Amino acid sequence: MKSPVALAAFAALVHVVAPATAHACGGTFCDGATAGPPMPVDQTGENILFVQDGPAMEAHIQIQYQGEPQRFAWVVPIPAVPEFRVGSDLLFRELLRASAPAYVAQRRLGDTCAEDMIPYLLLSPALLAVPLVALALAPWLLVALAPAGCALSEDLTAFPPDAGASSTVVWRDSVGAFDITVLQSSRAEEVLQWLRDNQYLVPPSTEPLIRQYTEENSLFAAIKLVSTAAVDEIHPIVLRYEYGVPCVPLRLTAVAAAMDMGVRVFFLGNARVVPRTYRHVEVNPVRVDWLNAGANYRDVVSRAVDDPNAGGQGFVTEYAGASSVVQRASFAWWSLTLTQVGSTPAGVLADLGRSSLLSCQGTAIPPPNVTGVTPDGSCTFYHPLLRGLLLDYLPPPTGIAESDYWGNPGAFPVPAAWDHVAFWHDFDDRVQRPADRAAALVATRPYLTRLFTTISPDEMTVDPEFHERADLPAVANLRTATVRAHCDGTQRVDLPDGRGVETRVDGGWPAFDDAMPWALRVDDIPQQGDIVPLTENEAAVDARLARWNDSQRPVQARGRCTCAQPRADFPLAAALLALVVVGRRRRRGC
Repeated sequence: MKSPVALAAFAALVHVVAPATAHACGGTFCDGATAGPPMPVDQTGENILFVQDGPAMEAHIQIQYQGEPQRFAWVVPIPAVPEFRVGSDLLFRELLRASAPAYVAQRRLGDTCAEDMIPYLLLSPALLAVPLVALALAPWLLVALAPAGCALSEDLTAFPPDAGASSTVVWRDSVGAFDITVLQSSRAEEVLQWLRDNQYLVPPSTEPLIRQYTEENSLFAAIKLVSTAAVDEIHPIVLRYEYGVPCVPLRLTAVAAAMDMGVRVFFLGNARVVPRTYRHVEVNPVRVDWLNAGANYRDVVSRAVDDPNAGGQGFVTEYAGASSVVQRASFAWWSLTLTQVGSTPAGVLADLGRSSLLSCQGTAIPPPNVTGVTPDGSCTFYHPLLRGLLLDYLPPPTGIAESDYWGNPGAFPVPAAWDHVAFWHDFDDRVQRPADRAAALVATRPYLTRLFTTISPDEMTVDPEFHERADLPAVANLRTATVRAHCDGTQRVDLPDGRGVETRVDGGWPAFDDAMPWALRVDDIPQQGDIVPLTENEAAVDARLARWNDSQRPVQARGRCTCAQPRADFPLAAALLALVVVGRRRRRGC
């Protein structure tokens, strides 16, 4: 009996549209294998980076997967056979860290009463979670991110002998930890048959989509881990085309996507990037909970892109500006060449320690903005692929802990199978060259754009494409509001756009009624020419906000606070003020 092989869901996949083809983006899909409904590999969010390199386009894809390595499978439609490369997971970590949107509220003196002058900083969950996200994105922790429905069969460790001889297979090779096969056929039945012959369980709902892509002249890349690779060796992959525009595959993703799945897209280039086939949405800042670090930010985005004029197909700009916010030292701080490295296990591990890639004795200096991972409570790894490489080439002897072996390899015999040349070639292929390439891309592309949306399966009817607009303004990811608390128990939060929101000090952020819009603006932004406004809610927001503020005003005049009902912390403030006065009097008496 055939063991089912599932097609992995849109694990941050991308398809680059070639000018000669129809506007078709591919996606991947997933089946629940032996039981359960179709589920995505990672239903919490997708991270993709596009880089324009002259006429060429690079798509960097961060792959997230849960399950056993033998059960990993990934299929995506592509317009042509690209150049496949290994990508840098550390680059994605730094992109996430450097451009995360942050909502900051700073407290200041209000009215005429002596109040707490200590400023406080409230950061958005996205920024507070950066260390956790960095850990979560590490391949050895990917098992915590997604359900185990999308899988190759456990007994499938290689393609059937006749797979490579099929006329459907037009390219096949290994790239880093992946075996990649590219399929091409004008008939969907041939592609579907190849998938079934190779143990892929293809749900009936996906067959019409496969036919649609073959009619658009798409090819299909089938990707799996090499038979000896472990899950902690999964790395980003780069698809490079000689021409094309960036496009995120979503149509096929609808088969297995979760509701309001997050999609985050980065662009490195010369100017700001905006959606072409989707709308550009600006969220209503009044809806964001500034007093709770923007905790409801994702929900605000979801509701804003559901504006009738966006129809669930819109992106918000989280950052647009200089790429210099990305610190290259966070993903390319080392440099090891094959002519400079050690050949013995002790020499190799010493080189890795000196380069701050590994610490088994706690002596390595941690790289900037990089959180090391210590899987077994001993050795700390500062690159997500390093432990997998060491386990492949220098596995600890049976019964010996990793820290005991890798921390003192000279105390053990050199393994008979040790091949330092092969190790350093794999290190160069999966660690060094991707880091060097990522550093060069950031150094030579002055502009970074970060877009975000949430989208549900019924909205995935169009694949979003993007283009540059050099005439658009920058967008800061740090948004700062000023909180002016008054001694009558009220406070005013002044937002960066000049709007002010009246609240009670102990009442939290207002729960506005449904009449308060979620989207401030929805625009159609063509590649050239005037922006076409579709939704303009500024006046409606101002009107609803004025009503709310009027309902919150106290009986006494706001211009002069009477302190008739002092705040609970007023006695403490008065006592501190008295100490200051006493201190001043004593100094005068000296």
